Amino acid sequence: MLKLSPFHLAIPVNNLEKNRTFYRDVLGCEEGRSSDHWVDFNFFGHQLVIHFDENIKELKVNPVDGKNVPIPHFGIVLEWDTFKTFSEKLKNKNINFIIEPYIRFKGLKGEQFTMFFKDPSGNALEFKSFKNPDEIFAK
Repeated sequence: MLKLSPFHLAIPVNNLEKNRTFYRDVLGCEEGRSSDHWVDFNFFGHQLVIHFDENIKELKVNPVDGKNVPIPHFGIVLEWDTFKTFSEKLKNKNINFIIEPYIRFKGLKGEQFTMFFKDPSGNALEFKSFKNPDEIFAK
């Protein structure tokens, strides 16, 4: 696998302060530069920027493994034990999950932990972890 470079993702939020608190205090992302219209975060080694936009669109869903997966969504692939610890941390912070943490494709190639939830502006996030990290792109 190639050494990955950090990605940059800018997303709209309809309340800058609520989302700043969510990404910083709930998810534990370090805050970087900011203005009165946007805030940078270290999102697990990647650059996430929240930009104020009062016109957030509704999410749609697609069925995956018997669950309604929200689209669009973004997130990060964590190590197996890190996923377990992080999901427990979120449960303790009373995150309202769209899809509770569970094992998807159990016993199959690409077996993974996954969970979905929204930020305060309705952006969907997915965190996942592959039982076998070599199967992240397996067919």
